[in-house]
Amino acid sequence: MKDKKILVISSEVVPYLPQTEKAVNSFSVSKKINVNGGMTRIFMPKYGMINERRHQLHEVIRLSGMNMIINDLYMPLIIKVASIPKERMQVYFIDNEEYFKRKELLFDKDEKLLKDNDERMIFFTKGVIETVKKLNWTPDIIHLHGWFASLFPLYLKKLYSDDPVFDKSKIVSSIYSKSFDGGLSKDITEKIEFDGVEGDLELISEPNFESLTDLMIKFSDSVILSSDNIDESTSSSIKKHSKDFLEFKDSSDEEKLIDFLLKNIE
Repeated sequence: MKDKKILVISSEVVPYLPQTEKAVNSFSVSKKINVNGGMTRIFMPKYGMINERRHQLHEVIRLSGMNMIINDLYMPLIIKVASIPKERMQVYFIDNEEYFKRKELLFDKDEKLLKDNDERMIFFTKGVIETVKKLNWTPDIIHLHGWFASLFPLYLKKLYSDDPVFDKSKIVSSIYSKSFDGGLSKDITEKIEFDGVEGDLELISEPNFESLTDLMIKFSDSVILSSDNIDESTSSSIKKHSKDFLEFKDSSDEEKLIDFLLKNIE
């Protein structure tokens, strides 16, 4: 793992958010990579509930200022950065007043999906990709965590496969247990098509947890089962798309985890 570059993308990471399974795992996997000589950069949304002063976030002017076009609207991208205390890990925060200033993460006070999660996902996806391009930081592995990152494999394989920053990157997706019922706005496919993505969007004609996970698995190079109670549809999707995967019982074993990640770039 020495000197390998790992781009970690997650909707939740400790210590910036509460200790959910995904937030803890996103941090712990990144730490294991660093301990084994890898170099990580973590990207996550900058939700309104994150205390910027306490965590010493500051805006990176040279990276901010780009506009992401979302459904024919220009949405300003703000990039903030912080370092996790006592760790050699930088965290980049994707911010936008319209999408991420509010206190809620992905659900409202009634535990229902926020109505604009589709646009927030697209903005987050494009914001990370364009920022990494601007950094000119070429990742060997792009490690995704959870359903909110499910559009990354699609965009990377459909729109950025020939980009020199990403053309050799391998995508590894950590899949977690089902976390919501219902679905996102069905307009998500039209908004993705607006970006020039063609084909395979019928997979998310009903954009629910199962279909977004299926899309993520199809366009990933391999998969890590990061929860014990994985939905049966996830297992079926891995088999259907013939993806190499790491079992949950092995995902917490540092040696097996690192070996699995390295296998993707050998």
